Amino acid sequence: MAHVILGLLLIAPQSFYDLIKGFEAGVALFYSASSGSIKRALDTLLARGFIEVASVEAGGRGRKVYHLTDAGRQEFHAWMTGEPAGPDLETAALSRLYFLGLLKPVERVAVLRRITARIETDLAALSALDKHLDKHLDTLDVPEEHRDLAVHQRATLDYGIASHRFALDWFRDHIDRHDPSND
Repeated sequence: MAHVILGLLLIAPQSFYDLIKGFEAGVALFYSASSGSIKRALDTLLARGFIEVASVEAGGRGRKVYHLTDAGRQEFHAWMTGEPAGPDLETAALSRLYFLGLLKPVERVAVLRRITARIETDLAALSALDKHLDKHLDTLDVPEEHRDLAVHQRATLDYGIASHRFALDWFRDHIDRHDPSND
């Protein structure tokens, strides 16, 4: 969440309200956040020196506008160009893709390749589990009352494999279309 806020603030200084609207207008496509979680992330970013208050509007509410510090820009860049980590690959990949245009063109393909490598790793793990289950299907003793459950659990694995294959093909195609060395 914090890195998404850094990305939004790299686009333009924004108030808390603007950030909420920014989430609703685009970021919510891949990441949902409550106003409370956005506020907590803002407070953390302020405390870590990644953002600061650029201005406070006069009036009863004193609307604060936040902007990135140099440390915030460096943190965002390190996150964008680092390995996509965490258990939620889709959010890690799509949040970087969403902000990819904020990086220099020469840096973008490397980010896409790291995403692709992570997809390949996760797909290999799912495929290995699938093969393991196939290999031991005869020896698995699933009680009768759980067979319907097992069928749908296996379907969940099949879906995961299919969605990873789709993501891998999509990101490879995106690399092919945006890799300057292909020109």
